[in-house]
Amino acid sequence: MGGFPDEALWNHVLSLARGRRVLVDHAASPGWTEPLPLAGDLTDLSFYPWPPENLRELALAHDVILVCGGNTANMLAIWRVHGFDAILREAWEAGVVLTGWSAGMICWFEAGVTDSFGSQLEGMPDGLGFLPGSACPHYDGEECRRPVYTSLVRGTFPPGLALDDGVAAHYVGTELREIVTNRPESGGYQVSRDGERSVPVRRLTC
Repeated sequence: MGGFPDEALWNHVLSLARGRRVLVDHAASPGWTEPLPLAGDLTDLSFYPWPPENLRELALAHDVILVCGGNTANMLAIWRVHGFDAILREAWEAGVVLTGWSAGMICWFEAGVTDSFGSQLEGMPDGLGFLPGSACPHYDGEECRRPVYTSLVRGTFPPGLALDDGVAAHYVGTELREIVTNRPESGGYQVSRDGERSVPVRRLTC
């Protein structure tokens, strides 16, 4: 998801899952203390000061794993040192819905656009690689996102998908099934070295 989900978008995510048990990962933003205003049976996962001993069992026992926004590079480093990257792949292959916004969007791809290393935006080439290509959230929410991403892709950065805030991409396996949003003017875009192309969007209702 390009940004924090509204009610219609989150209900759509839950409709894709086999149940309503949601594991909320805060590794990208460890200082997050506020409960998320989202439906479902939410369980917080923290890696601080260390992850729970039953990390694998906890992940596989949930229907959705929701990754919050924050510092993508730090989050990936934490996941990898504790083996959570392999657990996430196992959960994905077992049918658990993997989702998230901002950092929780780009982490699934091979590469992404991030501000993990400072105030400037940079290309990060070492995502989890569950999904092919690159990704960029906040395409309409931050004025530098579009020019930075398109410039990267015109170079050596892999082409991929950009999403406006409030827009979600639904993948089945590694194939893009559809783009959905509840916002009338927001959309998704395939970005390549030849430029960007709007992707058809399905508008949700509450």
